[in-house]
Amino acid sequence: MRPKTAVILSLILALTAYVSAAPPPAGVIETDIVTISVEQQHDVVQPGGKSALAVHFELKKDWHFYASAKTAPGGVNLKVKASDKDFISFSEPIFPQPHLYFDSSSGQKLEVFSDKFTVFLPFSINVVFKNNDPVDIGVKINIEGAVCSDIQCRMPNFGDLTTVVRISPTAAMGEPKFALPEPTKFAIAGKPVPQSQWAGFPTWFALCLAFLAGLSLNIMPCVWPVLPLIVMRLVEQAKQNKRKSIEMGLAFCLGILLFFAALAAANIILQIVYGTVLQWADQFRSPAFVAATALLLVVLALFMFGVFNITVPSAIAGKSGSAKSLAGSIGIGFLAAILSTPCSFGILAASFAWAQTQPLPLATVAIMTIGIGMALPYAILTSMPTLLKRLPKTGRWMELFKQAIGFVLLFIAVWLIAALPQIWRMDVLYFAVVLGFCVWMWGCWVDYNTKRFQKWTVRILSVMLAILAGFMLLTEPIPSAKPINWQPYDASLIETAIANGRPVLLKFTADWCISCKWVERKVYNKEEISRLIWEKDVLAIKADTTTKDLPATLALKNVYHEPGVPVSILFIPGSKEPVRWRGKSFAGELKKLLKTLPDKN
Repeated sequence: MRPKTAVILSLILALTAYVSAAPPPAGVIETDIVTISVEQQHDVVQPGGKSALAVHFELKKDWHFYASAKTAPGGVNLKVKASDKDFISFSEPIFPQPHLYFDSSSGQKLEVFSDKFTVFLPFSINVVFKNNDPVDIGVKINIEGAVCSDIQCRMPNFGDLTTVVRISPTAAMGEPKFALPEPTKFAIAGKPVPQSQWAGFPTWFALCLAFLAGLSLNIMPCVWPVLPLIVMRLVEQAKQNKRKSIEMGLAFCLGILLFFAALAAANIILQIVYGTVLQWADQFRSPAFVAATALLLVVLALFMFGVFNITVPSAIAGKSGSAKSLAGSIGIGFLAAILSTPCSFGILAASFAWAQTQPLPLATVAIMTIGIGMALPYAILTSMPTLLKRLPKTGRWMELFKQAIGFVLLFIAVWLIAALPQIWRMDVLYFAVVLGFCVWMWGCWVDYNTKRFQKWTVRILSVMLAILAGFMLLTEPIPSAKPINWQPYDASLIETAIANGRPVLLKFTADWCISCKWVERKVYNKEEISRLIWEKDVLAIKADTTTKDLPATLALKNVYHEPGVPVSILFIPGSKEPVRWRGKSFAGELKKLLKTLPDKN
């Protein structure tokens, strides 16, 4: 090869290498998992005009951004923000509607953005030109947020996404390259926007819709748990005078209205203080509320089975007894309203959405109209003693019906518990058994003739046992922000890690092992231990011994010579023998050893 030809070829190869290694063009951020680009709605914007930037995201398969700060681990949801300039003012970003993603590590459904999506940044130009020369304004867009998959999460430093906005008083803005989305399909600043299509309804029509929505709540399946209590009270009222019947009926209706008054008050506080809206049935998205409701249904089922009774002592009968009856009616009305809301039809969602697009006084009236619609049938029924007297007479059929409904309540309680995140589920089930035992103690260990000291001793012990069980089972049920990435048992993977000087942690467990669940909850679900395992690059192995034919079951006996589970084994680089824990309370020792390990590179 001639020298000149060789030099030319070398230059071509060097130029090719430079081009291939050159950074992405301005307005584009590229990583191995996501590509982010920016597009302008108009090439040129006139002074006083409005335009927008579109920030396009393209994620690789199985990766996602968290959409909501409430559900994102550590609150690291996607944030897109452009800083205001002297001539440019940006409005709140418009995010797309997120979709639900089931996170297997926490057992929760989280709101995420994935695949291809766009975030819009509206802006306006607030400048007056003294001449007709165009001005170029550099804009920096800051992007933050965790990018996660099923097996890992990253917090990339994206840097700033840059673009240049040209402002010219003489140039026409022309046709926009894209249109801003309808607010019904997108969210402002990551928060859902009320469904504005309902805002155009006439007030009288919307209030009628709200009233019909309230009427529909009386046939919702979710209200079935309290129907036996309502029927029983109506039957009892049929035996009393008209005044007493009306009082009890109005008290029940008052309980319903109090619930909707609480919703109206919450709507006012959220809009004034926090600038957000109240989403219908949000309370049933709280695991704590769902768990409490399920446990309440268990207690009500025991009441249906006759395990305990709610009675008024004869010593305080009369006026105070009447007051207690009224209070009970209010409480049952409140409970009926709570249970009815998650099963609401679209008509209820529509009326509630319309209420939140109106001024607060009118929104409050609309929400209370829903409550009036639900309460009205009971007010009519209890105000007409002739209707109440036509109800069937009490007898054995009523007792059998009452007990049968107890099983319905248990079925609904199990359904609610099954909807809980996995980390809550078993603990709530165990506590439900203990709570049932405590209720049985309260109602069956004593009777009317039991001495007062003995009666109070038994009931105080039952309450203390329930509190102790709740403290042990229902505290710290929230998974760590960065859960441990457990790998299935693999002998070759363990040997390779030990040979390379990597720490290895084995957790021998089984689905039928109650003590193993305790270890998972009280040791490996702790935030600090989870964080240390990540920081120290510990290979975490979940050795499942649920059945006898699993590899981990054979290794437990033949390799590690352990008789049973739970067992945790930590291999420390440089140590001849691993550290073993066979008990349930070793979180402090494990944390201490993990801190001595070097951080990963």
